[in-house]
Amino acid sequence: MEKLTNIGYVREIMERHGFSFSKRLGQNFIVNPSVCPRIAEMGGAGKGMGIIEIGTGVGVLTAELAERAEKVVAIEIDERLLPVLDETLSDFDNIKIINADVMKTDLKQVIEDNFRGLETAVCANLPYYITSPIIMKLLEERLPVKSITVMVQKEAAQRLCAAPGTRECGAVSFAVRYYSEPRVLFGVSRGSFMPSPDVDSCVIRMDILKEPPVKVKDEGFFFRLVRGAFTQRRKTLSNSLSSVLGIPKDRVREALSEADISPTARPEAVTMEQMAIISDRLKDTI
Repeated sequence: MEKLTNIGYVREIMERHGFSFSKRLGQNFIVNPSVCPRIAEMGGAGKGMGIIEIGTGVGVLTAELAERAEKVVAIEIDERLLPVLDETLSDFDNIKIINADVMKTDLKQVIEDNFRGLETAVCANLPYYITSPIIMKLLEERLPVKSITVMVQKEAAQRLCAAPGTRECGAVSFAVRYYSEPRVLFGVSRGSFMPSPDVDSCVIRMDILKEPPVKVKDEGFFFRLVRGAFTQRRKTLSNSLSSVLGIPKDRVREALSEADISPTARPEAVTMEQMAIISDRLKDTI
């Protein structure tokens, strides 16, 4: 596996198979040999585990996962990588490659078909351009997975793991905390990739919660309210919600008061519990 992080070897095998990096797919392959073993270990790969990987590169993380887990199913959108992976992963018999777009893939069916009797987790080096949509798909579909461990852009990691009620918090932070308990594991410098991106990365892990931290009357309305709250961060929460939801300001302020929130508060100052109270109170008015 060491050769899969050797830049000379990676270039040679890519040239031999006529492969070139795709900017459209956000391809940056890991060439730092210390990164993927840490992702595999901290991502929960081990005996009795089935791992879903999203995006393979030349297979460096795939191989590390397969060394530890019972089975790995890797979903790779770029069919040009298939002959490369046939070569780089030829020593393993516990890897299945699915050539598909993860956003169009029935992941519950993938788990049912491949991981019966196994606990399941997700480990991936996600393309920056589609980080949030993939994470939200993984969370919102309530997959039977233990955890989701992904490498993302550093700023995205901070936003995804931010706690409600803090400055860094946004709508996606609420969603992540609703479904999981997230934490930053470690940073990865831009020089760890080929080609090098313009930003540094972080590996984060989201441990899936059995139950959300709050109960709301209507999940759909709750997330609509959360998204509306952060559409214009410079506005007060009362102005944003009134505008987005079409609810009179006086009714919004009443709901804020019931949640013990100032009418001039901004969305990043609101906790998950307070947002749930607001959601339930305003849901009754629609």
